Amino acid sequence: MTPSACNEAKKGDIAKVVLMPGDPLRAKFVAEHYLENPVCFNTVRNMLGYTGTYKGKTISVMGHGMGVPSIGLYTYELYQMFDVNSIIRIGSAGGVGDNVHVRDVVIAMGASTNSHFADQYQFPGQLCATANYDLLKDAVASAEKLGVRADVGQVFTADQFYNDNAEAGQMYKKFGILALEMETAGLYWTAQRLGKKALSILTISDHIFTGESLSAEDRQDSFHEMMEVALETAWKSLEK
Repeated sequence: MTPSACNEAKKGDIAKVVLMPGDPLRAKFVAEHYLENPVCFNTVRNMLGYTGTYKGKTISVMGHGMGVPSIGLYTYELYQMFDVNSIIRIGSAGGVGDNVHVRDVVIAMGASTNSHFADQYQFPGQLCATANYDLLKDAVASAEKLGVRADVGQVFTADQFYNDNAEAGQMYKKFGILALEMETAGLYWTAQRLGKKALSILTISDHIFTGESLSAEDRQDSFHEMMEVALETAWKSLEK
């Protein structure tokens, strides 16, 4: 495997479990506010990555950018080139379900999608993008322990932010989709292909039906409940 052109870390710089927000500034925020003695291992393309300790265990955090191609690139390299075992996406999403509100936490059990990323595998059928059960179970338990209300279910990973199909939202809602985002399916497929673990924990930043929304600054800095659930889940994963 050739060295990465997108990650200047060396073997051993990155923990076995990595938290990944889309925004690299959120990675910086997590490192500075939740990790002890964080060390920056990547600045290439400003896709910041840090490794530190949480409750005595080594955990890394790194941005993954926007969209399935971006998260597919960074997670593939983390799994294959840097021996990462588990990746937990900590991202924002648009609410779809009636019972999902701004600032709520959604744990993605699976991801429907319009992405063709999985075509590369030539799987003889439709390949479901699903979370690792151990991570999912631990995340639900962590949320309950922390007193965080978390909805568990299916999200939709879209290849476009602006959808020209005005009826798409109603169809997502009809099929019980909780939230709309742009990366989870790519993460889950990559982990499945490589025999690794993945989970996506999301905070609702806006709602496509009610019009509620958070500012860009709030999205970057205020998703504390999601971050704490993810950190506890990451910590538990290092025991297995």
